[in-house]
Amino acid sequence: MAELRWNPLLRDWTMVASNRQNRPDMPKDFCPFCPDSGRVPEDYDVYKYDNDFPVLSQEPPIPDEVGSSFYKTRQSYGKCEVILYSPDHHASLCELGIDHIEKLVELWIERFQELSRDEKIKYIFIFENRGKEVGVTMPHPHGQIYAYPFMPLKLKTELDSAREYFDENKECLFCRINREEKDFKDRVIVENEDFIAYLPFFTDYPYGIYISSKRHLSNLLELTDGEKRSFAKILKDVTGTFDTLFNKRFPYMMAIHQGPVNSPEYGNHDEYYHFHVEFYPPMRGENSIKYNASSETGAWAAANPRSVEDTAVELREAYERFTGR
Repeated sequence: MAELRWNPLLRDWTMVASNRQNRPDMPKDFCPFCPDSGRVPEDYDVYKYDNDFPVLSQEPPIPDEVGSSFYKTRQSYGKCEVILYSPDHHASLCELGIDHIEKLVELWIERFQELSRDEKIKYIFIFENRGKEVGVTMPHPHGQIYAYPFMPLKLKTELDSAREYFDENKECLFCRINREEKDFKDRVIVENEDFIAYLPFFTDYPYGIYISSKRHLSNLLELTDGEKRSFAKILKDVTGTFDTLFNKRFPYMMAIHQGPVNSPEYGNHDEYYHFHVEFYPPMRGENSIKYNASSETGAWAAANPRSVEDTAVELREAYERFTGR
C-alpha cells in the first residue's frame, strides 16, 4: 500500500508507503549498484536507477478505503529515482574528479528537465543521505530524486518567505543573505567564481553549510557551462572539507533547493527564488551527534548547540587541510 494522507493540522500531505517494509536485506557481499550485479550497466560513470521500492509512482495504487471526507487521501503519484555517483562501491563525492562530478550535475539537469515535463509533478527534490547516522543502509555512493505531486511544507514556507520579501523589498531574499554573509566574512567557508559556501547566521546545525549561486538563478537548467564546473568544484570542496574535519567519512543530508515546476500559483518564482544547496550534518563534535529531540521535532523550535562563528573556524581550517593551502 502506498498513498498520500492529508494532515489537517499542518495542511500538508504525509506519504504512507508500507510497501517499503518489504525491502530485502542485501547480502553483505552483494551490491545492486555495482557493475557486476546484473542490475546496472557493466560500464557507467553516473547512472539513473528507478527505485525498486518507491514511495511515489507514476502508476500508483488506489488508496485503501480508510479515509473519509475529513481524512482525505490521494494516490501517491510521482517518481522516485536513485542517482548513482560512480561504479566504485567505495568512492565518495569528494574523491571523484571535477570532470566526473560535472557528469553528475549534467545527469541531475537531464532528470530535472525530463521529470518537469510531467504536469502532475510540482516539485523536484534532489538529495543525498550519507552515513549510518542518518539511516543509510546502502553504502554505494548515490543520491536520490523525489518528484512530488504537491509542494512539501518546508519548501512552501521558503517560497512564501522569498516571495513576501521580494514583494516588500524588490530584491531576492537569498541574494540578500549571500551579501550579508559575504560582508561579514567570518562564516564563509569557501567560494569560487560562481558559488559561495557558508554557515548561515541562522543555521540550527553546527556544520550546516549552505552552497548558493552568486548569480541569481532559480534552477539547474539555468546554469551556464562555466557554472556547472564551478558547482562541481564547490561540491567537491565542501564534501571534502567535511571528510577532513575529523579525518573520517562525515555523515550528512544534502538537499538541493530550486524553484517549483508546473505551479502557476508561484508565478514569477524565477525572480524571487534562488538556487542553493543545504547540508544537514548530524554531528556536533567528533564523536557527538546532534539529535533532534522533543523541542526540535514537536515544536519545530530549532536549536544549535554550537556557536556558528566557532564551527566556521573549524570548517575553514579543514578546507585548508583538504586543499593543501
